[in-house]
Amino acid sequence: MSEKPVITIYTDGAAKGNPGPGGFGIVLISGKFRKEVSEGYRETTNNRMELMAVITALEMLKVEGSTVTIYTDSKYVSEAINQNWIIGWQKKNFNKVKNPDLWKRFLISYRKHNVKFVWVKGHSDNIENNRCDFLAVQASQKECLKIDEYYEMMKNN
Repeated sequence: MSEKPVITIYTDGAAKGNPGPGGFGIVLISGKFRKEVSEGYRETTNNRMELMAVITALEMLKVEGSTVTIYTDSKYVSEAINQNWIIGWQKKNFNKVKNPDLWKRFLISYRKHNVKFVWVKGHSDNIENNRCDFLAVQASQKECLKIDEYYEMMKNN
């Protein structure tokens, strides 16, 4: 029986204007394998992009039960898990919680793996977090940006 992969993921999100054009960046490392991913959205928030980065990274993983360490500079994301806020939110069906669409999506991928969150100070000396920040900002500045459909729908209601 083969061992499950050990994966290190760095994520960051950005939104200019918050809300405004936004993007996320991911650096995924497993052994000698390294992958960078980014995507931009025409109108969104920083917190949505922070969470979208984590979701996208987890959804990329191919082997269930992987050991995953996620480094994020988002206390919004890291404390929701590390302080068990998400358990209470789920019990209340995410009523009065911001970004319920993303938190529900997050839980699906999160539960497939053994995930640990580590908060890192943003814009400091963490090379990979800085790389993710660069990727997120760069993605938010693309000419052709995706639509954050849930955000734009909720904003107009």
